[in-house]
Amino acid sequence: MKPIVKPLLPITFLVTVLGFALAQDAAKKDKPEPLKILLVAGGCCHDYATQSKLLKAGIEERLNAEVTVEFNPAKGTDTTFPIYENAEWAKGYDVVLHDECSASVTDPAYVKRILDAHKSGTPAVNLHCAMHSYRWGNYREPVKISDDNAGWYEMIGIQSTGHGPQLPIGISFSDADHPTTKGMENWTTINEELYNNVQVFDGTHALATGKQLQSPGKKALESDPEAKPREATAVVVWANEYGPEKTRIFSTTLGHNNETVADDRYLDLVARGLLWSVGKLAEDGTAMAGYGNE
Repeated sequence: MKPIVKPLLPITFLVTVLGFALAQDAAKKDKPEPLKILLVAGGCCHDYATQSKLLKAGIEERLNAEVTVEFNPAKGTDTTFPIYENAEWAKGYDVVLHDECSASVTDPAYVKRILDAHKSGTPAVNLHCAMHSYRWGNYREPVKISDDNAGWYEMIGIQSTGHGPQLPIGISFSDADHPTTKGMENWTTINEELYNNVQVFDGTHALATGKQLQSPGKKALESDPEAKPREATAVVVWANEYGPEKTRIFSTTLGHNNETVADDRYLDLVARGLLWSVGKLAEDGTAMAGYGNE
């Protein structure tokens, strides 16, 4: 009489399913808590309502992260954010993503509260018009470290005061070995603004350079009708260490238009900058175990 083996198949299947479920449960237990990211967005001159959504979705798609958005729909250069009124505004967040455009906010106490959090060790990633925020005094001239109007620039690592027209920018990665740029290919943006570099502070690590062919402006043509287009060059991606804690700061001046912010190459760069700032980016440019959404 042949042995009956039919019941073994369902049992084997159940064991396999159970094993898979247990493995998944173990993986969840081993996975670290999501990174807590605060995105501050709003102010002059940009579609922050759309861009904050693009950034949140793009980051959470790439990283094991929860992005909290502090959004102010105001459109002026005097836009402020209630969260900064509290001295412990950054408590509970692993990193802050500054995407505000608040050029005429000049209250030293307000700005000091922001900077104190980063001086104390909260990393930051700065995007586009964040570089032109919180400036006063003779900010168009090179500021001196420790002057009362130098604090924001010192945190960022580069002093920028203006930009050229909206035209394509050729991006060249000048340090292909840095984890934030490793394996990334040069590209040319759509029409974007190339921010100037008034000065690059000691210790700032340039990662990418932008080149833009700029046509002569009205004043240039008035003085020289034969004026030719010129190539403008500036650092557009960089890293910095700030304050006594050597807080990691990552910045890019790219990101004026929605199409750029939605570009996978841009979102990959921002995601890497966030991971690097909190020490969760491996040398090969990939997320450390548990911090990527592979």
